Amino acid sequence: MIAFLVNLLLAIAWVAVSGSASLHNLVFGFVLGAVALAIVREPFGSKGYLHRTRLVLSLALLFLKELARSAWTVARTVLRPRMEIRPGIFAFPLTVDRDLEITLLANLITLTPGTLSVDVSEDRRTLYVHALDCADPEATKRAIASGFERKIMEAFR
Repeated sequence: MIAFLVNLLLAIAWVAVSGSASLHNLVFGFVLGAVALAIVREPFGSKGYLHRTRLVLSLALLFLKELARSAWTVARTVLRPRMEIRPGIFAFPLTVDRDLEITLLANLITLTPGTLSVDVSEDRRTLYVHALDCADPEATKRAIASGFERKIMEAFR
């Protein structure tokens, strides 16, 4: 977050120094500031601002893909003449342990059609998830762990 604010200040400084207060010049200053921050921060071993942005965008793209896929699956299931679903609740063992990560994972699961985060255990090691079709809870757990949870850990650690 601090790197973003510094980048924004660098962009504003670029607009002030160049004397042209246009949107194109502000965007150019923002890109220039991001490159400058990448050059300055990388030698010190910190995770680069641009690298983290790429990881967060990757998580967002995964969410959009899963959203489209699950919406299609739910629509197909509901529009069938005879719905063959087995709703249920399963316990998902959490690898993420920080509040931000747990909240983000629970919200991504809830926003995906066909699934709903129900509760987090007191010790914050288990997330209870309701699924519209819980025929194979182990496959759903593997999909969450290798998808959303892995991308969250990559982006925020």
